Amino acid sequence: MANVSIKFNGKEFLLSCEDGQEEHLEALLIQINQKFNNLKNDLGNLGENKLLLITAVKVMDEYYETKKKIEQKKDELKNLSDKFKELKTLIYEYKDKKEQEIKELNNNHLKLKNEIEINQKNYEKLIDEAADEISSFVEKANLENLS
Repeated sequence: MANVSIKFNGKEFLLSCEDGQEEHLEALLIQINQKFNNLKNDLGNLGENKLLLITAVKVMDEYYETKKKIEQKKDELKNLSDKFKELKTLIYEYKDKKEQEIKELNNNHLKLKNEIEINQKNYEKLIDEAADEISSFVEKANLENLS
C-alpha cells in the first residue's frame, strides 16, 4: 500500500491507496478540494461539516447525472445497433430477392433463346418447303408450256 499526503481545507491528511494509484488519488482530492473551496467562497463558512456534506451531495449529483447520461448513451447505442441489424436484414432480404429475380430473368432468357432457335428452324423448314413447292410448280408449268 502507498501513502499519499494531501492538504484539505488547510489541514494535512495521510491517505493510503493501492501501489500505482497515488496520482489518481491526488487528482481526485484536488477536484474535491476545488469543489469544497468553491462552495466555501459561494456560500460562506457554514461550518466544515455542512460544507463537506454539501460537497458530497454535489459530487454525488454529478456522479448520478453522469451515470444517467451514460445509460442514455447506452440506450442510444442499443437503438442504433438494433436499427443496424434491421437494416442489415433488409439488405440481405433485398439481395436475395434480386438474386431470385436475376435467376428468373436468366431462365426466361434461356427459354426465349430456345424458342427463337426452334422458330428459326421451323421458319427455315417452312421456307425450304415453300421453295420446293414453288420449284415443283414452276417445273409443272414449264412442262405444260412445252407440251
